[in-house]
Amino acid sequence: MAVIIDDPLSRRYRRMGTGLAVLIYFYLLTPILVTIPTAFGPTNALTFPPGNYSLELFKLFFASPGWLNPLFESFKVAVAATAVAMLVGVPAGYWTARHEFAGKGLITSVIMSPLIIPTIVSGLGRFLYFSYIHLSGTMLSIVLGHVMVTLPYVVVMIVAGVNKLDRNLEFGAELMGAGPIRMFVTVVIPQLIPSLVSAAFFAFLLSFDEVIISWFLAGPNTVTLPVKMYSALQWELSPGIAAASTFLTVISLVVSIVAIALRKGTSVDDV
Repeated sequence: MAVIIDDPLSRRYRRMGTGLAVLIYFYLLTPILVTIPTAFGPTNALTFPPGNYSLELFKLFFASPGWLNPLFESFKVAVAATAVAMLVGVPAGYWTARHEFAGKGLITSVIMSPLIIPTIVSGLGRFLYFSYIHLSGTMLSIVLGHVMVTLPYVVVMIVAGVNKLDRNLEFGAELMGAGPIRMFVTVVIPQLIPSLVSAAFFAFLLSFDEVIISWFLAGPNTVTLPVKMYSALQWELSPGIAAASTFLTVISLVVSIVAIALRKGTSVDDV
């Protein structure tokens, strides 16, 4: 049992730590606290705080093809990138966690390299590569670019989940005659549901919010919502960007809440 020291000096340090944490959280949340009220302002300007509150900016956002088309494009790209990242990352994460093989360190480093390479550098590289093979500006190029970004996170989450599993269950299934694929599908996958949920939702959010890779690879007909928002800030400063930012915030919050709820509702003991 942990021993809690409760003397005046310790209480003072705890209060200082709590106060510092509150200040840091407030600083991190300030952009959201400014953006959301602004989204309920008038349609002719971005004002904070708004003089009159209304839903006009959201009506403008959802009624304008200039905003809706990038929104739908972001959803399509995020769903496709998540699906591909999961199809590749789940077996790769399991194999990496369970087996030793020649070149394991090199392959792992290659998979994890997007985490350490500056995004703008990798974005330029992908633009040059996809331009060379005549894929730049297509939805396929953006999906593949997003897969490279999301795959390392999927692999990390799956490896962490596999390391918590009871390996004896896998040995038992193999002793009973189950092949590797059947054992993986019927024994491993059900136990990995919490990790699968977290990896899928995290990959979706990363892809949906990605702007740098999308900006390099987007074409006239493949503009995602973050790219549209960046362009709106750079060229026109449309008031609709406040509604778009609020919508992105709500999407991220809802997805995070759902992921947390599913993880709490699903445990290894339940499968």
